Amino acid sequence: MKTHGKARWRGGIKDGIGAITTHSGALDQYPYGFASRFEGKPGTNPEELIGAAHAGCFTMALSLMLGEAGLTAEQMDTTAEVTLDKQADGYAITKVDLTLEARIPGADDATFQALAAKAKAGCPVSKLLKAEVTLKATLLT
Repeated sequence: MKTHGKARWRGGIKDGIGAITTHSGALDQYPYGFASRFEGKPGTNPEELIGAAHAGCFTMALSLMLGEAGLTAEQMDTTAEVTLDKQADGYAITKVDLTLEARIPGADDATFQALAAKAKAGCPVSKLLKAEVTLKATLLT
């Protein structure tokens, strides 16, 4: 399987404006730029998109693991907090913190934790990132 995303950029780094488009059309010329990346202004940024992709990938992987264990989630909510740090040679994504809250009927915490760890390790986005990936998983009752 292959898919793609596209980015267009016009101008300099601080005064330029970009637009991101996904193959599916979920994002279509969605704005991004220096201000949305570093100054909290409206628009998106690459780290936010990586976070959303990682959260989605991990949650789907966990759904697979749960199914293989005979369990089905009532609901799972995952946040992926992506850390972008300044380094000597520029910027790097140095860490991703996954936070999961899940309601899974019939699951005990030990099984849940083991399956969540397995999903984190098996998620293709986790494998792609060279950053440290942590996971905090909470089973809701």
